[in-house]
Amino acid sequence: MNWDVIQGKWKQLKGDTQSYWGKLTDDDVDRAAGDREKLVGIVQERYGLAKDDAERQVDEFAAKHSA
Repeated sequence: MNWDVIQGKWKQLKGDTQSYWGKLTDDDVDRAAGDREKLVGIVQERYGLAKDDAERQVDEFAAKHSA
């Protein structure tokens, strides 16, 4: 997985991000701005997940979209 690809496509992926995590607001997605750690923190906060679970979800999302 290449997170640089995700960052480069972030504007195109904003809709997919909100579809994947329905609880994320436009502001949440804008705040993440393609930064993996910020996205992990936001997902963790919105869904009440442990950090490991949020990281796993973010990595799964990135794997689907970095190809």
